[in-house]
Amino acid sequence: MATVKIDQLAAEIAKGLAEYSQDVVEKVNVSSEKVGKAAVKRLKQTSPKKTGQYAKSWTMKTEKEIGQPHKRIIHAKAPHYRLTHLLEHGHAKVGGGRVEGKPHIRPAEEMVIREFMAEVEEAIKRG
Repeated sequence: MATVKIDQLAAEIAKGLAEYSQDVVEKVNVSSEKVGKAAVKRLKQTSPKKTGQYAKSWTMKTEKEIGQPHKRIIHAKAPHYRLTHLLEHGHAKVGGGRVEGKPHIRPAEEMVIREFMAEVEEAIKRG
């Protein structure tokens, strides 16, 4: 074990914490990629299918920031993004009446939250 002088202790602690946080960020990025792909796959399977174009439109976009975990955005591509709320919650018919919603986004969202939280907690515990 290396010896550290008292006046260098703060710098060594900061260095160790920076390395640890970078490791955690990398593990979070791997976990978010894995869970995001699983969510897109589930949405493609569980989405309502008339022609199949809506279900095929689900994708994941990544926004990268240096030193921060990547942001993963799961969305339906144009022009199908307009249908998400109507299909999830239902809508009014032209001649009157109502079409029941087919929940497919909320179950996928809940699955993503559970899996991502479990993987991140495990990554932090492992260090």
